[in-house]
Amino acid sequence: MKDNINQSESSEKDAEKILKVETPLIVPHGNGTGGGARAGLFRTPISGGVQSATSAHGLPRPALAVRNLMEQARFAHLCTVMSRMHHRREGYPFGSLVDFAPDSMGHPIFSFSPLAIHTRNLLVDPRCTLVVQIPGWSGLSNARVTIFGDVFPLPEHQQEWAHKQYIAKHQQGPSQQWGNFYYFRMQNISDIYFIGGFGTVAWVDVKEYEALQPDKIAVDGGEQNLKELNAIFSKPLKELLSSETEVDDAAFISIDSKGTDIRVRQGAQFNIQRLSFEDGHAVETLEEAKAALWKLINKGQVHGLQK
Repeated sequence: MKDNINQSESSEKDAEKILKVETPLIVPHGNGTGGGARAGLFRTPISGGVQSATSAHGLPRPALAVRNLMEQARFAHLCTVMSRMHHRREGYPFGSLVDFAPDSMGHPIFSFSPLAIHTRNLLVDPRCTLVVQIPGWSGLSNARVTIFGDVFPLPEHQQEWAHKQYIAKHQQGPSQQWGNFYYFRMQNISDIYFIGGFGTVAWVDVKEYEALQPDKIAVDGGEQNLKELNAIFSKPLKELLSSETEVDDAAFISIDSKGTDIRVRQGAQFNIQRLSFEDGHAVETLEEAKAALWKLINKGQVHGLQK
């Protein structure tokens, strides 16, 4: 008993040490009123700073950024609570890699096998979190979101509806390949925690998130749009960036109506930079995105990049 108490006290002291070390990492980006020129992830205090970062870098507001991210990502990490039906690790978080598709309100729809551990866990306890990362993930400077909610199996009469939602994103439903898959939905979202890079850290209002529609360019085309943009612009973009410092590779990893996120590689180091379109020129289609990017590149607007 005494050993357990000592171990608990030791763990608390260790936790306090970790918190003291971690706290200084949460700092404002630049002076809070404008963009900086430093690469990597910069967090702002939860109490403020998000609006300044959003404005300085030409970013969508956090709720819209999450809606866009949910449209562009195809896979996520689902964390469920290990159920009693498993003879070990009851109550521990259980992480799974899953694919998903958002519905019109941004609620994720899943296709699960009844044999999967996460399926069995959810049938006992529907509470879970879904961690969604931006496609092309290369490190902690990338955008990601944690969505808290409750996932339930959809009734039989909604299975066909869910299937249509799912194949609209994935082209082919898993049930066509493997059989015996059932559709589930996060029926209620209780909270949303977003880290967007560029100084953006925010708890997102769920009702605001549900009411928004994602940017058209983020929905239409998805991965194919990014592939086409990279095929056309990767080389001129690399040359443009190399005018300031040598760059080995540059690739678009996401796009929205206000700009694009670019993964830049210098040797073994990666960072994410933001290229904003010109003010007042919201982009909706692939052709509009191409025109906006050529305009920036032809002007040699390196200063349009926010690190």
